[in-house]
Amino acid sequence: MAELIYTAICSLDGYIADERGEFGWAAPDDEVHAFVNDLERPIGTYLCGRRLYEVMVFWERPDESVVSSEVARAYAAIWQAADKVVYSRTLTGPASARTRIERDFDPDAVRALVRQADRDVSVGGAELAATALRAGLVDEVRLFLNPVLVGGGTPALPTGVRQDLELLDERRFQNGVVYLRHRTRR
Repeated sequence: MAELIYTAICSLDGYIADERGEFGWAAPDDEVHAFVNDLERPIGTYLCGRRLYEVMVFWERPDESVVSSEVARAYAAIWQAADKVVYSRTLTGPASARTRIERDFDPDAVRALVRQADRDVSVGGAELAATALRAGLVDEVRLFLNPVLVGGGTPALPTGVRQDLELLDERRFQNGVVYLRHRTRR
């Protein structure tokens, strides 16, 4: 049975982007990126908010001068092979293959999509993930905590949501990044 998974790369103080909207400090090195690739391979569908999609669509046709490592090329193939559902009221059409635009996030429709999926589904973008967490749809939360404090910005996790979690896995990387995987308790 497929699960809905929220994965975020964030600062130690819990932000996916700083107050200026920058997130270059979160760029994974090859060790972390290879691990992320292993986690992402089972994903069959990405649910994205518009802002995340506009960042991620880079992987549709990555610039070869920027994507020179084998792990980055592998990630591009993972992204391209998955279906994408983008929630946006402003996009007029997709900028990537295997992509459809939805105007509104309907928890019942997402629940049905996950139930019918033969591969896991990922929800991404802090605002969209917050909506899914508030609706009780998320089965796992996976965080990559970077050894940096940014002091503010876009939080990885929503305020006002109470959810008991069970730690399933953890890993420490050479660059100081710590991975935490939690299952939501229902």
